[in-house]
Amino acid sequence: MYDSTWYNNLIQPPFAPPNWLFAPVWGVLYSMIAVALIIYINKQEYGKKSGYVFFTIQLILNLLWSPVFFGMQNMGLALIIVILMDIFVLLTIIKFYSVLKLTGILLIPYFVWILFATYLNAGYLFLN
Repeated sequence: MYDSTWYNNLIQPPFAPPNWLFAPVWGVLYSMIAVALIIYINKQEYGKKSGYVFFTIQLILNLLWSPVFFGMQNMGLALIIVILMDIFVLLTIIKFYSVLKLTGILLIPYFVWILFATYLNAGYLFLN
């Protein structure tokens, strides 16, 4: 896994949540993301390809962030990744919403959470 000693010794930015909160929040968010994707897939409409591209890119960025931040302990590169993730999640929301409003709306809590993660990542980078 990751070196929790490294992370636990970092100066935390204001409003950093307790570690126990991350797992349940991500569980709910990943469930909402999955539901949005399933609905989007099942919606019969042309012109959905860009939504799949945006979704795939943001998912890859999401999967890269933890190994870069915690594994490589590279907060600068992690910040770049999470900023790109912000952009591609927003593009995904816009595209999903244009196909079916519910699918875009389901992704808004995820977007808010990763904006918060961007703030935290930047805070850790600048404070440490």
